[in-house]
Amino acid sequence: MNDLPKYEANSSALSPINFLKRASACYANQTSVIYEGTHFTWQQTYERCRRLASSLRSFNIAKNDAVSVVAPNIPAMYEMHFAVPMAGGVLNTINTRLDAHNIATILNHSEAKFFFVDYEYVSKAKEALQLLNNYAPKYFPLVILIQDTNLESNSSPTKITKFGDDHYEYEQLIRKGDPNYVPIEIKDEWDPIALNYTSGTTSSPKGVVYTHRGTFLSTLSNILTWGMGTQPVLLWTLPMFHGNGWAFTWGVAARGGTNVCLRYTTAGNIFRNISDHHVTHMCCAPIVFSIILESKESERRQIKSPVQILAAGSPPPATLLHQIELIGFHVTHCYGLTESTAAALSCEWNHEWNKLPREEQARLKSFQGIGSLMLEDVDVKDLETMESVKRDGKTMGEIVLRSSGLMKGYLKDKQSTFEAFKNGWFHTGDVGVVHPNGYIQIKDRCKDIIISGGENISSIEVESVLYRHPKISEAAVVGMPHPRWGESPCAFVALKKVTDCGGVSEDEIIAYCRENLPHYMVPKMVKFVEELPKTSTGKVQKFELREIAKAFVESENNTNYKNNVSQAVSRL
Repeated sequence: MNDLPKYEANSSALSPINFLKRASACYANQTSVIYEGTHFTWQQTYERCRRLASSLRSFNIAKNDAVSVVAPNIPAMYEMHFAVPMAGGVLNTINTRLDAHNIATILNHSEAKFFFVDYEYVSKAKEALQLLNNYAPKYFPLVILIQDTNLESNSSPTKITKFGDDHYEYEQLIRKGDPNYVPIEIKDEWDPIALNYTSGTTSSPKGVVYTHRGTFLSTLSNILTWGMGTQPVLLWTLPMFHGNGWAFTWGVAARGGTNVCLRYTTAGNIFRNISDHHVTHMCCAPIVFSIILESKESERRQIKSPVQILAAGSPPPATLLHQIELIGFHVTHCYGLTESTAAALSCEWNHEWNKLPREEQARLKSFQGIGSLMLEDVDVKDLETMESVKRDGKTMGEIVLRSSGLMKGYLKDKQSTFEAFKNGWFHTGDVGVVHPNGYIQIKDRCKDIIISGGENISSIEVESVLYRHPKISEAAVVGMPHPRWGESPCAFVALKKVTDCGGVSEDEIIAYCRENLPHYMVPKMVKFVEELPKTSTGKVQKFELREIAKAFVESENNTNYKNNVSQAVSRL
């Protein structure tokens, strides 16, 4: 059979931008995008994307040119996921929470040719462009301002803020573009389609390059893994800048669904949009669970049919999963990294688990699960021997992945790319265990494991117990230097902000942990904070907490720590 010829018709490249053309043909008059008073159909979205791509071509965009954007979840942000690659460019969605210095660094590193800026971030973008001059950049981007057509008054000071004369406006490019523009042909599916920068929690941010092939496979994998049927209604509570919305920017088009855009993720906006638009799906990090659960009674609306939530990020405490499902949400937990393009693991539900108590079901749902359909393989390995760990739910190792859906590599960083893919696997940097049923559970980041007296302590495991405390809203546990054990757990907690909550002491929390944890895992110190420090993507900055914990030890005046140490030594 090797002598059969290869025809042009069966050698086309895989690319998610083809999902839009299909949606415009099959679901032409179905609603594609809703943003407050703005509604588009799939036919209109396809035309708008072609117009924008045409305008970019008129500015002589070259193949693989980076197109950066700072914007919230608005129609323009969604449209650029198709329009930019249709013009041959590479979309670089920038985290809106970054400061001007970080934005300037990304613009310089990516060599962005275009810079789309939502009106709300004009001041920050101006500062970033001024800082960009200090780098003596190879290219200075052309600026396109995105106005908000939903603002009631055109006289709003933020709306009329300009960059000067050297910029264009988004709708201007849409109007001037050719509605019949033919998107460029993707000849090599390994060409880049998007560039996403890591949050930098463990190292300096890196430019992660996604390919057309990788995003195509990841999109289909996510749809199948989640069981997303035709014409879903997805509420954008997940920032589209976060890994391109876990590939659901392309996935909703593939299913002919509706994108409900959300500029501000507040409890009131979430409940209102779910009710008004009959939302069926949403993606989020566990922090959104807290936003929903801590909502005021006046903000809530009855959820008449279950809303499917795909949750990722830090492992959600089982108690949060239980509480969110009681009010009408159905949670599927997944796991991925910026480098994995989309979900690498998913906690696929076993129907036999429906017979278990709800608390046990919630515990199982917090597992990261089994490999997604796009993965060739996933494993948990001892990094010294590269042998698979025992499937006992206890033996820890690093989670490693293998798939052509993973990133192509880090932009301009061959050494980091080599290290990430050494030994034929992609190394996630996450520590996990494999349960007897084959389901993987994250225990910690490699650098966050606490080693106390030779015992490995999972900070996540301690945090899950703290989250069950009725008065605790947030919890993070880090290693703190200990004179005898090397390290001991130190807990940082934020209490729930409700009037009838009352206070709780350090001793009470330690006693609570002693009732629910092995003694060697009990925090030796508890520090109360208003809010845990987080990165721009909402991840807890444990390196900062470790420095604070270290300072406790180094402070000669901290008698509370000394007392805790002596008590801990006598107990253990």
